[in-house]
Amino acid sequence: MNNTSIKQGQVSELLEKITESATLAMARMSRELAQQGHKVVSLSLGEPDFDTPDFIKDAAKKAIDENFTHYPPVNGFLDVREAICRKFLRDNQLQYSPDQIVISTGAKQSIANTILALVNPGDEVLMPSPYWVSYAEIVKIAGGTPVELLASIDNDFKITPSQLEAAIKPNTKLIIYSSPCNPTGSVYSKSELEQFAAVIEKHDELYVISDEIYELINFSGKTHSIAAVGNMIHRTITVNGVSKAFAMTGWRMGYIGAPKWIAEACTKMQGQITSGPSTISQMATKAAVDADPDSVAHMIEIFKKRRDLVYGMLKEIPGIKVNLPEGAFYFFPDVSDYFGKKDGDQVINNANDLSMYLLRKELVAVVTGEAFGDPNCIRISYAAAEETLIEAMNRIKKALAALR
Repeated sequence: MNNTSIKQGQVSELLEKITESATLAMARMSRELAQQGHKVVSLSLGEPDFDTPDFIKDAAKKAIDENFTHYPPVNGFLDVREAICRKFLRDNQLQYSPDQIVISTGAKQSIANTILALVNPGDEVLMPSPYWVSYAEIVKIAGGTPVELLASIDNDFKITPSQLEAAIKPNTKLIIYSSPCNPTGSVYSKSELEQFAAVIEKHDELYVISDEIYELINFSGKTHSIAAVGNMIHRTITVNGVSKAFAMTGWRMGYIGAPKWIAEACTKMQGQITSGPSTISQMATKAAVDADPDSVAHMIEIFKKRRDLVYGMLKEIPGIKVNLPEGAFYFFPDVSDYFGKKDGDQVINNANDLSMYLLRKELVAVVTGEAFGDPNCIRISYAAAEETLIEAMNRIKKALAALR
């Protein structure tokens, strides 16, 4: 058969409604340029450049030798869920039982399970903006309506309780946020979470997804969980994982602590999509969550040093407005001063244009802020070696200086 005669089919309407992850798209373009021989500096992906600690790898090797190679329970091995319960109690003062824990193939699946299990078509999901790129798309997959609550750089990208109260409607089902935040690095204080809880608890059937994947990468002190405030543990799905703090992105391990009925719903959803998560990765995760958080303190110190380095260099670039993030490993500078400027025939109309301009002009990959809910900004990941960051900042400064 001549393949050229085969007609391409039509993808689903659902697929047409969602967009490709902007971070993954930029990473793909960076790889393609690198494969062509270009020396690309990529600051697009949120991936630590460290290797997984040896004690975690040793646990995985032991699991292989002991033949942990068969189907696990859909929600994860009991002893791993027990370890996660201990972690929640030790680090977050949250009392969960193993039947309230669901282990998934990454925190992204944990979030997707929860949204798909709770959101009906027409339900609204509130997202303090800027927000992680996949929140809105997962809500769309569930048939829900994402609603952005815009926070500006002048307020460290944090919403206020009055903003939250004003946005809640009878069909508001969920609020989802991350702290420390991807993409801004902002961290909500205990007092701020208490004020949010006071608003949320006035509304029955309103739930919170608290994305705490960057919990340990916090330069301001302890990360606080909204589930530990008042009776919020009955309203909150606490999402966490091992990808960021333990440099385990490729192990694909995330988990939730939630009211039992929600955990059961997420288990049912997961059972029809991926079934149980990787057995080997689970045993590695057990070693990670059982470990003293100080075991990765050296990584956090290096991230802080990099943050301070990049902050100083960004502050030196005219036209860039930047705040000092308290956690995660991102900057989210406002670059709107460059909108309307051009280099030759290329006009910079928005953050999308600026991101592509930096990639083409100086081979630096960043991500447009539009994908995170703020079209005036770009996201810069500083999860890279110092020499790489210095090279990238110098290239960005050079490219922006060429705009008139």
